[in-house]
Amino acid sequence: VQLQASGGGLVQAGGSLRLSCAASGRTFSNYVMAWFRQAPGKAREFVAVVLRNGGTTYHADSVKGRFTISRVNAKNTVYLQMNSLKPEDTAVYSCAADSDGGAYYSDGTYEYWGQGTQVTVSS
Repeated sequence: VQLQASGGGLVQAGGSLRLSCAASGRTFSNYVMAWFRQAPGKAREFVAVVLRNGGTTYHADSVKGRFTISRVNAKNTVYLQMNSLKPEDTAVYSCAADSDGGAYYSDGTYEYWGQGTQVTVSS
C-alpha cells in the first residue's frame, strides 16, 4: 500500500492542524493505521493508532485530549486532528500501515510508511 501524508505547516502555539494520509494500492480496511512523529535529534515516537473498523483508537499520553485519530475507509484516508498545539509537538509526522498485527506503539510493527509532513509550532 502507498501512503501520502499532507496537512502539515507552521502554526502558533494553541492553534490547530489536521493531517491527512491517503492510501492506495491495497484494501485500506485491512490495515491498522497509525501516526508517528520524529523531532530533530530524537527517536521516532508513537502518536496514535486506529484499528481497522475505526471504532477503536489509542493515543499517546503526551497528546491525549488534544489530538484525535480517525479514519474513513470509504475514502481510504486516516486523519489526525491536532488541537491546542504546543512547541514540543514540532516534528515530522508520518503515517504507517500494518496488516499483520503486533504492538501498535512500536514502529517496527508497521510495514508501510508515508513520506512524512512537517509540523512546526511557534511559541
